[in-house]
Amino acid sequence: MSQWLVADVGGTNARFALVDGPEGLPAHVESLPTRDYPGLAEAAADYLARHAPSAKPSAACLAVAGPVGNGTFRLTNAGWPEGTPEAVRAHLGLPYLDIINDFEALALALPRLGPDDLIPVGGAQPKAGAPISGARISGARIPGAPLAGAPRAVASIPSAPISGAPVPSAPVPSAPISGVPIPVAPLAGAPTPGAPLAVVGPGTGLGVAGLVPTPSGWVPVPGEGGQVDIPAATEREIAVARLLRAEKGAVTAEYLLSGAGLVRVHRYLATLDGEPQEELTPRQICERQDDPRCRETLEMFCALLGSLAGNAALTLGARGGVYLGGGILPRIVDVLRGSAFRARFEGKPPVEDYMRAIPTALIVHPGPALVGATVRLAQSLPDLEPA
Repeated sequence: MSQWLVADVGGTNARFALVDGPEGLPAHVESLPTRDYPGLAEAAADYLARHAPSAKPSAACLAVAGPVGNGTFRLTNAGWPEGTPEAVRAHLGLPYLDIINDFEALALALPRLGPDDLIPVGGAQPKAGAPISGARISGARIPGAPLAGAPRAVASIPSAPISGAPVPSAPVPSAPISGVPIPVAPLAGAPTPGAPLAVVGPGTGLGVAGLVPTPSGWVPVPGEGGQVDIPAATEREIAVARLLRAEKGAVTAEYLLSGAGLVRVHRYLATLDGEPQEELTPRQICERQDDPRCRETLEMFCALLGSLAGNAALTLGARGGVYLGGGILPRIVDVLRGSAFRARFEGKPPVEDYMRAIPTALIVHPGPALVGATVRLAQSLPDLEPA
């Protein structure tokens, strides 16, 4: 059985895994610091040297946190140079390699998520027994970034957690990727069957993507939604946005809704209060929820994110739900659920009723982008027979 290489590469860490073809589970999951390598090819080669020294994978899909297109890719929040999928494929000596945006991979994983993979935000409760949407997943090629190497082929991928992670108490049944609906758990809030989905997530950067159902399957809609203007609404937020513009020359959402953004908001609030600035890390801010300034930082963060997520829902028509990813929110679940996130998400006059019907939930699956990268390979290579 041939193996596939999949990866989720962010500005801080690059997570790699091997999959035993379309029906395997991501295994040998390892996280490597991006700063330890000059580029993606070197990081992937180091991983393969340890985990696949004698037999190289037959195909790879690497999801990166940055723009992908026109035969190139770039990691936004790391010091790596711009690269090409073909150069990475040649360096690794693989017959087939695809590089996609990390939130494109996360979007592709959405139909695979079950009730144990989601925490409702805003009062919605997971319900089992029906697909998120009426669309089917097929083996059709998904438009996207250029592929390197000649396609070889595959069947389907089951829905399951990453190897080494706790197995959900009620696993979601899997189904082939050939025209059969995949049973998953939708959220309450009257999601519209067959409607687009959206995913938004702050981490090292800020990612946004959509997933649109078509007759031939789910089609991801990647982009650079983290680079839109910050949706400041309150006087305090507007004051923070003014400080951001003075420092950075722009009010880009990622400058506030990210790990570095947490630090920046915390610093700006101290400036506004005329108090000394305590330089804390994002982790420290998340942990010090009883500290008044840290708490205000986190609550402002969640409120701004709610406005941005609502904007994404309106732009994409994501009546199938908006899902929250990234590495920050799982650390502040209680703050998120008790914050103004949902009120700001819904507060879009004159379409409040439209917004109230859209469910929102936090993704807590241990490695959804790895699952999405595997789905991408399965959909991209419908005729490949595992060796």
